[in-house]
Amino acid sequence: MNCNKKTVRDMDLKGKKVLLRCDFNVPMKDGRISDDTRITAALPTVRYILDNGGSAVICSHLGRPKGEVKPELSLAPVAVRLGELLGRSVKMAPDCIGAETAAMAAALKPGEVLLLENLRFHAAEEKNDPAFASELASMADLYVSDAFGTVHRAHASTAGVAAFLPSCCGFLIEKELSAIGGALEAPARPMTAVLGGAKVADKLAVIDNLLDKADVLLIGGGMAFTFIKALGGEIGKSLLDGEKLAYVAAMVEKAKKNGVKLLLPTDAVAAPSIDSAEGVSCPADRIPEDMMGLDIGEQTRRLFAAEIESSGTVIWNGPMGVFEQPAFAAGTEAVAEAMARCGGTTVIGGGDSVAAVQKLGLAGRMTHISTGGGASLEFMEGKELPGIACLEDR
Repeated sequence: MNCNKKTVRDMDLKGKKVLLRCDFNVPMKDGRISDDTRITAALPTVRYILDNGGSAVICSHLGRPKGEVKPELSLAPVAVRLGELLGRSVKMAPDCIGAETAAMAAALKPGEVLLLENLRFHAAEEKNDPAFASELASMADLYVSDAFGTVHRAHASTAGVAAFLPSCCGFLIEKELSAIGGALEAPARPMTAVLGGAKVADKLAVIDNLLDKADVLLIGGGMAFTFIKALGGEIGKSLLDGEKLAYVAAMVEKAKKNGVKLLLPTDAVAAPSIDSAEGVSCPADRIPEDMMGLDIGEQTRRLFAAEIESSGTVIWNGPMGVFEQPAFAAGTEAVAEAMARCGGTTVIGGGDSVAAVQKLGLAGRMTHISTGGGASLEFMEGKELPGIACLEDR
C-alpha cells in the first residue's frame, strides 16, 4: 500500500465545500460526552479547512445503531461540543442525506461548519452502497479523510465517496501514515517490535510481517504461552491456542532464518486465576499445573526493558499481562516505562497499550500513539487499508 498520499495541504480549499470524515465515536452517558479527545484531535484539520477559505461538511458514525435511527446515538451533543471548541456555531443536520440536509450543505458559506447526523443510521453506510456514497459526495467539492480508526473498513464514507470526489487525508491520518509507515518501512535501527495480548490468532499476520522488518521481536502476554508450549515448555492452565502450535514453531524458525532476535518470557507471575489477589514467580516454561501465567516476571521485565531502551525504533501492540489487575500489571508498566526512557522513535498501536501508557501518565513521552486499534493492527500486518488506498497518491 502506497502511504505517500495527498493531504489537505495539497488541495485548493478556497470557496470549496469539503466532505470531512472524522471519528467522533465518543463515549456518551445520558446524552453527555464523557471524553472529547476524538473531537479535540480533529480540530487542526477542521481549522485548516476553515482558515483557508473552505467550509466543512463533517460526517461520522457513533456507536452501532445497525441501520436504525436511535436518538441516544445522535451526534447532536458532538455538534455542541465541536462548536464550543472551535469558537463558532456548528449547524446540525437532521440526517446525513436527504433534501433538507443537502439544502443546508448548499447554503454553507466559507468558514461555516455543518455536522451530518450519524452515518450508521443508514445500513447503506456499512454496505458501502454506491448510491449512498454518491449522495454524500454530492454535497461537497472534495473529500478529506481524517478518521484513521475506520480506514480498515470499506464503508461508504471511508472509501466509497472517493470514487466521486478528489480525495486526500487530513492531519491525523497523515501523522499515522508517517509514524507507523515510517517505523515499518524506514526505521532507525535496531528496530524492536513488542507484541502482547491474549491470543496468538489475533497477531498471526503481524508476527509474520514483522519478522521481515524487525531486528528484535519481544513476545509477552497470554500469546507467549503458545510459543513456550510449542518449544516444549510446561504452561499449566495458561492461555493456549492449540491449533497454532505448528504455526508458532514455524515463526520461531523464520526468526532464526531472518536473523531476528526473538525473545520470549524467561519467568512469569502465575496464579490460580485472573481474579487472584497476588501471584507467585516461576520459570515461564515451568508453570505449576494448577496455575496460569498472568504477567511477565521480573527477570523478563529487565530483559525486555534493556532491548527497548537500546532501540532506534520501537513499535508496541498489546499488554504483557492482565494489566487491569494490580497484581499482574508490573510487566506492562515496565514496558511502558522503558519506552518512555527510549531515545529512539516509539510508536504505540492498539487499544490496551494506549490505555496503559495513558493510565501511567506516559503518553506525552511517546513519539506517536495511534488513534486506531484495528486499523493500526492491520497496518502492521501489511494489509491494504481501503480507506487509505482510495486516496489520491502524491
